Amino acid sequence: MTKPETRIDYGRRIARVTDHIAENLDGDLNMERLAEVAHFSPFHFHRIYREATGETLSDTVRRLRLHRAAVELSREDTPLERIARRAGYGTLAAFSRAFASDYGVPPGAYRLRGKLLPPSPKRPHETIMPYRVEIEPFQGVRLAAIAHSGDYQKVGNSFAKVQILFAAHGLLVSRSFGIYFDDPESIPENELRAEAGLVTDGTIPSHEKIREVKIPAMLCASVLHKGPYAELERAYRYLFREWLPLSGHEAADFSCFEEYLNDPRETPPGELLTRVHLPLKGDL
Repeated sequence: MTKPETRIDYGRRIARVTDHIAENLDGDLNMERLAEVAHFSPFHFHRIYREATGETLSDTVRRLRLHRAAVELSREDTPLERIARRAGYGTLAAFSRAFASDYGVPPGAYRLRGKLLPPSPKRPHETIMPYRVEIEPFQGVRLAAIAHSGDYQKVGNSFAKVQILFAAHGLLVSRSFGIYFDDPESIPENELRAEAGLVTDGTIPSHEKIREVKIPAMLCASVLHKGPYAELERAYRYLFREWLPLSGHEAADFSCFEEYLNDPRETPPGELLTRVHLPLKGDL
């Protein structure tokens, strides 16, 4: 194979690894097993993976397991000891230290003060943290995207695959967007649909799952959310429950979408910035 073909082949093989990790967070994720998934020598796989993804294998597994733990804290009353074991920690103390290092406070305190718990739809009059809403034209973008189905909190793996394949084709990894077609509180989890994509100049990496998707130019209301992705439902609750009914605006016939302004591989969850866009009817 030529050098570009080799790089693309490497990207496809690393993408298989990210799939395997996401689907087997409770399984055997040692380096030898993952090297086997990618058909790389275990002696060199760790370096290959780090250069392709920008983080080590252990960093990826740790980040994804802690993200899953944050989601569990936001949705369930699962005992902390069980969440700690699922995250790969032998003791609650070790899990608490790791979680606090990334999320700012220990998991028990995070759950108790309700930081990750969005208000229940059954309590419609509960106060929701306000956001500053900006109404402005969105200029439209073209994405190279992968369709995602299922739990929106697992969409990160689809973004990882697009990023790996962009890099393998020598394309600049720039702005990233997610389009979310369904309401996760109204639609069964296995029926949720989304698109995970990077802005492209029209060049689409050669992969059977990547295609061009367009977000058109339109008027949008948007809010900037700071914090873990597990908390993003707060922004939607505010837009649809508090802001939209009193705004004088009407939602347009296009799905909500998000732009991710920093990299979760390099940014603590509490510092993540996400702009949530609600399309509106009206002229640009």
